[in-house]
Amino acid sequence: MDGLVLVDKPAGKTSHDLTLATRRGLGVRKAGHAGTLDPFATGLLLVLVGRARRAQRFLMALPGVLPPEPFVLPTGLVRQRPPIYSAVRVQGKRAYERARLGEDVEVPERDVTVYRFEQRWREGDRAAFSIDCSSGTYVRSLIADLGDAYCEELRRTRVGPFDVADADPTRVLPLERALSFLPRVTLDAEAGWRAGHGQTVAGEAPDGRDGEVLLVDADGPVAIAEPRDGALLKPIVGFRA
Repeated sequence: MDGLVLVDKPAGKTSHDLTLATRRGLGVRKAGHAGTLDPFATGLLLVLVGRARRAQRFLMALPGVLPPEPFVLPTGLVRQRPPIYSAVRVQGKRAYERARLGEDVEVPERDVTVYRFEQRWREGDRAAFSIDCSSGTYVRSLIADLGDAYCEELRRTRVGPFDVADADPTRVLPLERALSFLPRVTLDAEAGWRAGHGQTVAGEAPDGRDGEVLLVDADGPVAIAEPRDGALLKPIVGFRA
């Protein structure tokens, strides 16, 4: 048996896993694949059985197809439907768990925000992009939506103020520094005690900013609080108990 098998690879499986499963399922002695997909990636895997393996390098040379420039790179509010092999919960269970069981999965669409979407370079049918986006954005879907394209490599370089260049698995950032992106509100000892026990305290975010704030006293972080009417702050996450 000589030929090509198109396999839709789920997340969590290696290309080798799928090639071996295909070989065993077909009862053939030899099989290979044309182009590795990382375990996290999903989608088309070309599995070559028998003498088709000899054509591997030609199949691996097949490009994804990007549309002619200029690209229309969407920014702002973007409507996305997460892939079926995503970790989004559907009726209490992860979508990928349902998909692996062979269930029909309908993942609801949701709004995400793309703050920046810029092309860094292009060489033939390959291009690189820099993207700033909100949590929950499926970057691979943004690339796939450009045309008949796929995400070959994906690297997260920043999360908020944190940069991958500063990564050090032996270093623990102190809590106050880890939460430095939140506006600070400094409390006296009495208010710090009350906030540490979950009680509402007087105060408001610096410069009239909206959203959560970090409550601190002389001993450090007390709680994360949200504003309430009447210039009050209600602790919602405590660090003293």
